Amino acid sequence: MLYLENEKVRVAINEIGAELSSIYLKEDETEYLWQANSTFWGRHAPQLFPIVGRLKENKYQFSGEEYQMSQHGFARDNIFNCIEIKADLIQLRLIDSPETRQQYPFKFQFDVIFTLSNSGELGIKYVVENIDQKVIYFGLGGHPGFNIPLSDRKKFEDYHLELQPDKVYQRKILNGPFLDEKQTTGFDATKSFPLKRADFKNDAIILDLDKQPIKIKIIDDEQQHGVVLSIKNAKFAGIWTKYDVEAPFICIEPWWGIADTIDATGQLVDKFSINQLDVGAQYLGEYSIQVF
Repeated sequence: MLYLENEKVRVAINEIGAELSSIYLKEDETEYLWQANSTFWGRHAPQLFPIVGRLKENKYQFSGEEYQMSQHGFARDNIFNCIEIKADLIQLRLIDSPETRQQYPFKFQFDVIFTLSNSGELGIKYVVENIDQKVIYFGLGGHPGFNIPLSDRKKFEDYHLELQPDKVYQRKILNGPFLDEKQTTGFDATKSFPLKRADFKNDAIILDLDKQPIKIKIIDDEQQHGVVLSIKNAKFAGIWTKYDVEAPFICIEPWWGIADTIDATGQLVDKFSINQLDVGAQYLGEYSIQVF
């Protein structure tokens, strides 16, 4: 386990999956990050690469070959190497291997860079580099979960979401685990959005961000404690919790990619919202977390 710490917060990061494992606010002696209770969801904040969501039949085709890959890709279960560690920065790296190329036939370098500011804001930056001799195709995302409620005095329904810009966003609709591109609806963020489990009956709430900056705040009804995610350039934001159980967490997920559509062909190069990266080029994704 690796740590970033200052007067405000203490952050723990696991080299397995480059996964955040703790965001502890010292002033309130409160753990904000979901602690991977497997009764509900056994992860904290996995990194999603080289896909986001699920593939139809958990497989895809590229250049005449078929490959198997499970939901959200393999990065979350691989060991990252620590490239740099300082008082306010940790840089972790995953490079392709014979094992990854059995699932994903590309040479890549995937860095996750964590920075901690004096204010306690935690920055997360993704850098995907194409070290192959051909164009590579990929999805990318974060999946941090947060303890909601944050105290025994509160319940899940005592919290709400506030979004900036406060406008009506296009909401993507899932049919099972797959995207139904023929269906969209509006998500009215001109007012606060109270958390209710019924709103997650059909899985995640997915907002189309079109790479525009957004701030998503989770806050209690007394406006005292919560979390702000500042997402710089993601394509989508997923908001998710378990519907069928009283799971005391919520995930706010910046995505640079999305699940297969219901009519996906299985061809990786044709996958909806897939990113492509030229030889030697880099792709950047960035967001931050502020707890209060």
